[in-house]
Amino acid sequence: MSREAVWDPAQYGIFGDERARPFAELIGRIGGAEPGHVVDLGCGSGELTATLAARWPDAVVQGIDSSPEMIAAARAHEIPGRLAFEVADVASWRPEPVDVVVSNAVLHWVPEHLELLPQWIDALAPGGRLAFQVPGNFGAPSHVLLRELCRSPKWIERIRDIPRADPVLGPTGYLDLLARHGHAVDAWETTYTQVLHGDDPVFEWVKGSTLRPVLSALGTDAEDFLDEYRQLLRDAYPVAPYGTIFPFRRVFVVARKNAP
Repeated sequence: MSREAVWDPAQYGIFGDERARPFAELIGRIGGAEPGHVVDLGCGSGELTATLAARWPDAVVQGIDSSPEMIAAARAHEIPGRLAFEVADVASWRPEPVDVVVSNAVLHWVPEHLELLPQWIDALAPGGRLAFQVPGNFGAPSHVLLRELCRSPKWIERIRDIPRADPVLGPTGYLDLLARHGHAVDAWETTYTQVLHGDDPVFEWVKGSTLRPVLSALGTDAEDFLDEYRQLLRDAYPVAPYGTIFPFRRVFVVARKNAP
C-alpha cells in the first residue's frame, strides 16, 4: 500500500467481494509445482493472503505491507509456522529466494516498481512465479475528475502532486519489460462492469483506495474537498433502478522465471 496514506481496513473492506475477484483470477493463473515459500507484497488486511495458505497448504506464506493499520488487522489471520504478517516497505523488500511472489493492487502506489519487478523475479527460485495485478482505470471519470479537482485553484497548493496520472503500464508494456529479461510472461487485461449499491457507492469505493493519500494530505480540512468530489461523481456515475454502473479495468501479469 501507499507509503504516504493512512489506511482504513474497514473502509477498504466495504466492497470486499468486488476487490477480491481480480485477486482470485490472478492466483488461478499461477501454475507450476507446489511452492514452499510464498510472499504477498502489499497484503493489506490479510483476508486474501490467508487464501494463499489455503491454496498451498504445504507452503509458508508471508504477508508484507507498509501500513501498520492494515497489518494490525491482518494479524487476526496468522497461523503459527504457516502464515505471518509484518510491516515493511514493498519498495525496499529484498528477498531470499522464494517460489511465488504475489502483489495485488499495490504497484500503482510504488513509482519505482518498473525497476523492482526484474529484481523480484531474479530473486525467485528457478521456475518461480511473479504474479501481480494493478488497476488500469486511471483514465476513468473517477480518476480524471479527482486529478482535475486536486489541480483546481482552491486545492492545488495543498495536493498538486496527488494522485499521479499514469502510474502503470498496460499488459504489453509489462510483458515487454519482463520478457526482455528472458522470462515467460502471461499478461492480459479485464474490465469488470460492476454494479455497486448504496448511497454514493463510487465515492465510497474510491474513499477506501484512491482517495487515501488525498485525505492524508488534507487532514481535518478534507470535508469541503470531499463534498465537491462526491457531487462530481454523482454526475459522472448516475444511479439506475438496479444500482450504479462502475466499470473497472485491471491489468494482470504472471511471469515465470526461466532456469539459468
